Amino acid sequence: MTYVVTVDTCLPEGTPEMDPLQRAGAVALIEDGFASVRSVKGPEGVEVVLLDTIVAVHPGGALLKVIVDAPALEFAEDTVQALVDELLERSALLADWTIERCEVELHQDLAKESLEAAEGPDAPPDDPAARKARHTAGPSGEGPAKGDDAKTEAAAVRTQMLRLAEALRSFPPATFGATGATGATGADEGGVAALAAGALLYATDILVDELFEDLQVLTQEDVAVAECEGPLWHLEHLPDRYALQYDARFARRFLVTVIALTTRFTDGSFQRLSCVAEGLALRLLLNETASTLELYGLLDADVAAALDAFADRVYEGMDHQWLYDDALGVDEGAAAGAGPRAAPLAFRSWFTPFDESPAESGYVHPSAADDVV
Repeated sequence: MTYVVTVDTCLPEGTPEMDPLQRAGAVALIEDGFASVRSVKGPEGVEVVLLDTIVAVHPGGALLKVIVDAPALEFAEDTVQALVDELLERSALLADWTIERCEVELHQDLAKESLEAAEGPDAPPDDPAARKARHTAGPSGEGPAKGDDAKTEAAAVRTQMLRLAEALRSFPPATFGATGATGATGADEGGVAALAAGALLYATDILVDELFEDLQVLTQEDVAVAECEGPLWHLEHLPDRYALQYDARFARRFLVTVIALTTRFTDGSFQRLSCVAEGLALRLLLNETASTLELYGLLDADVAAALDAFADRVYEGMDHQWLYDDALGVDEGAAAGAGPRAAPLAFRSWFTPFDESPAESGYVHPSAADDVV
């Protein structure tokens, strides 16, 4: 059976964060290590086959997605942890890194088998698209829960979002329009800003996981989004004009871009968007954030205004909206978006940095850069 194992690795405590050059080196070391392995002998001599990997290095470590074929979940998890331990130990530069988390995520094929095996009146629908819609809507079909259960769940989610807010280090409350006054509904703007900030991080986890599922669907079908028959979470919401070019390779680069962008949000290093792909990634993140808040009844006028203020600040006038206007040709769109950041809006330049220097926010993750193979 196929399993997806998520591994969080971190630098030793007290170690300075990696700069862009060090991060590029770490990517190369980890990817080279995985490339040298085809299968591993797990516990009790069981063979675990390595199918694919995604490596996203951030200033404090790396997030790894390791896809393996294993006879059981426990074998997959234990074997991947042992493998990553060994790969880190092989390199003097990575030997002191620690594994903070190593856990299995159920692969989409297995989830599909479980759903199809279910029986009874509460069994999920057979159609994948209908299952996706039902999952998004929650068990009731209208939200995550009803009555007192919904209130309890919403309160718990709100508390979690507020707890996450402090981790969004690149953006003070003023980024969300907070001035110390009260908003349209009488709510404290500081509290509104904190809820909006925490919601962005809460939605980031959802976005990354669902983009990873999109990547797996495209990989399994070996098609682009325009030809895909399976359900997709987000990639089908990118500009339609390029849907034939959103293949598995693109999905991988886009996923890494999302991780790199949101890492800069949390490590305090974000200055401005680096490329067109980051602008599109932010659009998806904001949509996911609003949808999640609405799902739990937390999206009021003040929070919506806070998210709008954040978007205005981060986009800084970047005009990529024409990409969604099928009435405009590429040349017309480029003209419509004329400005310092309009030149590279053509699809071939989506991952090209706006600025050449990383110090000027020109950093694009090595796994997403234009010369990636």
